Amino acid sequence: MQEPLYLRWKQWDCRSDCRYHCMLAREEERMTLGGKPVKYHGKWPFLRVNGIQEPVSVALSALNLAVQFHGWLSFFILLYYKLPLRPDKKTYYEYTGLWHTYGILSMNSWFWSAVFHSRDVEWTERLDYSSAVALLGFSLILALLRALNVRDEASRVMFSAPLIAFVTTHILYLNFYQFDYGWNMKVCVVMGIAQLLIWAIWAGVTRHPSRWKLWVVVVGGGLAMLLEIYDFPPYMGFVDAHALWHATTIPLSYLWWSFIRDDAELRTTTLLKKVK
Repeated sequence: MQEPLYLRWKQWDCRSDCRYHCMLAREEERMTLGGKPVKYHGKWPFLRVNGIQEPVSVALSALNLAVQFHGWLSFFILLYYKLPLRPDKKTYYEYTGLWHTYGILSMNSWFWSAVFHSRDVEWTERLDYSSAVALLGFSLILALLRALNVRDEASRVMFSAPLIAFVTTHILYLNFYQFDYGWNMKVCVVMGIAQLLIWAIWAGVTRHPSRWKLWVVVVGGGLAMLLEIYDFPPYMGFVDAHALWHATTIPLSYLWWSFIRDDAELRTTTLLKKVK
């Protein structure tokens, strides 16, 4: 029989649809016998809604995307319309370009996260994982450059080149050699912990007036990372550990962009005093 349009759009064919309903029947049988949920093809048994595999994660990914867009847009407006500009119309803040790139990578990552959780097929999975790795790698570079106050372009290239090479190689490895979930998890956890440690050390030694926001993001991010490591089955077929991680990143992202704006204001004010 011809599947409904919304199922065909999500690439639910007869075989995948049969797998889904067989999984539900099997899980109902396991529950009747007192068994616990198990993973199928590496994923928990979620209840889909209108062809969307993980509706809660999709909604939370979309909210994260909205928060990232709001944060990036407010950062842009602050720099170019509220703070003074140089005579050549460039900003005084030395990390403007880096944070713009971070914003674009963040929005890209959350977009593909929403797509992937909507329908898990090979191409959505690869785009989601690759986007997340690219964001983590660039975030680590940004943490190093800001914490060490690296402003010279040559020094920035020296710091960034090895990490860019590693992240690029890792993404190529995943997409064209072997999609190793275990290895990718280790790489992401190491990069995530490394940048949290860098920001934590910097927050401990700096006298930045908004360092409390940095502490909240670092501690909250560290606790949220535990949800990525210690997984559990979806409650009522909808909310698993990964969905909760998506929920925690919404307020943390909002506070993070608030810190970025504060940092831009502080650095601009400091540089203007030196110019005068």
